[in-house]
Amino acid sequence: MTKAKTLHAVSDGKVLRPEEAVNLEPNVRYLVTIEREEAIGEQSLWDVLSEFSGTVEGPRDWSEEHDHYLYGTPKRGKGR
Repeated sequence: MTKAKTLHAVSDGKVLRPEEAVNLEPNVRYLVTIEREEAIGEQSLWDVLSEFSGTVEGPRDWSEEHDHYLYGTPKRGKGR
């Protein structure tokens, strides 16, 4: 199982230097994901939620008859 490790590092333009000691096995390839730390706190809750939001196509009565569409129960509303 792969364990993810988060650490803080500083770049001099060529090399990333961890701010704290890391216990990594030598001569092993690692996958590194880079994210600028200052950008993390700049987003509002609405910015974060809008990244995950979208539009789903469905019937007009989807919100009223979701049990029917999800579980096959009989429709209960006007559009029977």
